[in-house]
Amino acid sequence: MDERQDELVRIDATGTAHPVGRAASRAMRMRQGGLRVLPSPPDTLVMRASDQDEHRHFWMSGEITKPGVLWDLIGVAGQGNWGGELVVSDSHAERGIFFERGMVIGAHSTADRERIGEVLYQYGVLTEDQVGTVASAVTRDVRFGEAAVALGYLSREKLFEIIGKQTEEILFAAMLVSEGSFYFTERFDESRLHYRLNLSVASLLMEGVRRMDEIELFRGRIPSGLYVPDRVDGASVTEGHEHHEVFECVDGTLSLDDIGRVLGMGPFETTRSVFQLLQAGLITVHPPRPTGVQAIVTLFNQAISLILKKVDMVGGGRDVREQLASFATASGVYDALFRDAGPAQDGTLDAHKIAGTVEQLVGPENSESMLSQWLYEYASFAMFIAEPLLRSRVLPASDGSPASTESAAVSKAVAELLAPLAPDA
Repeated sequence: MDERQDELVRIDATGTAHPVGRAASRAMRMRQGGLRVLPSPPDTLVMRASDQDEHRHFWMSGEITKPGVLWDLIGVAGQGNWGGELVVSDSHAERGIFFERGMVIGAHSTADRERIGEVLYQYGVLTEDQVGTVASAVTRDVRFGEAAVALGYLSREKLFEIIGKQTEEILFAAMLVSEGSFYFTERFDESRLHYRLNLSVASLLMEGVRRMDEIELFRGRIPSGLYVPDRVDGASVTEGHEHHEVFECVDGTLSLDDIGRVLGMGPFETTRSVFQLLQAGLITVHPPRPTGVQAIVTLFNQAISLILKKVDMVGGGRDVREQLASFATASGVYDALFRDAGPAQDGTLDAHKIAGTVEQLVGPENSESMLSQWLYEYASFAMFIAEPLLRSRVLPASDGSPASTESAAVSKAVAELLAPLAPDA
């Protein structure tokens, strides 16, 4: 059952609602009791618990169909001194942003990369081993950050700084959601706000706009943080140069993510610095040779999600997914390989489940080479069937060079992502 069917509720002629999918049934069971129907458009039904806290009003909800649609709402929340919680959901995660008197005071996320342990690792505050040690010390009464401080891994001041970074990353990720839903409720449960910040909405919006403009530019030449920069022969940077510290870390072995952890800069600012050095001709960037199933699946996930995101934007997502499903079944390999691992709606796979399955299919000695080959062929076929759909979209060039098609731009980015997986790489 696809995602839309799983969320389906049927209302019969008597007005009785019947959940059709499991997600719908689960959602309705969580809302047992009396509900009041609120005014809403003819094709929408909004209900509110009749015994709900009268001080926690439901203000609005809606669908997200393209990136950036929440900018205006977040801006209004800041200008209008709103207080409450904005919850944004997509197929990957649920994110909540807390507002008080028009300021962002906290956030939470179910996305793995936006959890506090992962953010502390991204900014080089904790090592991977330390993250594991802290996680083991977490209890119902001791949160991750407090456990890390108690173990002496960081100061409380540093923890507060990184929580601010985490909150910003969650907000920026919510602003970039291209397909999903949102709702805003007045007030929230204070026990869910572990730390109270005071971040300006106007400043966050300006930074979010800058990131959205730049990230597409960056990804054209640096598809992911796994890419490895290397110095151009004879290149040098003076000590006072804006990107001197990043240049000094470039050694041909550290990835962008590694450099960000060494310098404590985080992924976005590191990518920005590396891009500027690349534009200046001081460094080159090459894809990593993936080691381990996790790295292989990560590259594949980035490529396939990019393809499906672009074809969804031109209305061809359903057709491409159907052709991929037929390709997988006809090959005799992918149905077994993908068992219980996906693909998700965005095409991505669960690396942990893939690891066990591929070893069962070909053994541990050949698992990485065969997995690379299979995922390369699958993603290449996806690009092949997506190309005609994207060919009609023309992207204007800002530097005076000839315009190119969407298919050419996506094909180039996908080819760079998949290069390390190619059989002859």
